[in-house]
Amino acid sequence: MAKKSATKRQLAVALRYHEDKEATPRVLAKGQGQVAERIIDLAKKNGIPIRDDPDLVESLALLDVGSLIPTELYPAVAEVLAFVYRQNLRRGEEKASGGTA
Repeated sequence: MAKKSATKRQLAVALRYHEDKEATPRVLAKGQGQVAERIIDLAKKNGIPIRDDPDLVESLALLDVGSLIPTELYPAVAEVLAFVYRQNLRRGEEKASGGTA
């Protein structure tokens, strides 16, 4: 997830979720400015979907790296996970049909 505005530096938070290993997503990385840009660049290079949600990224940025997502953020994070699932499904369909991802 990423946020950028004219008055604030860019902010990014990366989440990790392995539903077969953990019931709750974790904060994998977070940063602002150049660190945020690096997180976003790495996600793009690795085909990881990026969702722009300024309110959620601000809340997630308050958490420590490695922290589990608190229950009050579950609904918003569930929307992000659904977005990622749809993006991954779309990419899989494009690859199966011979299209480019």
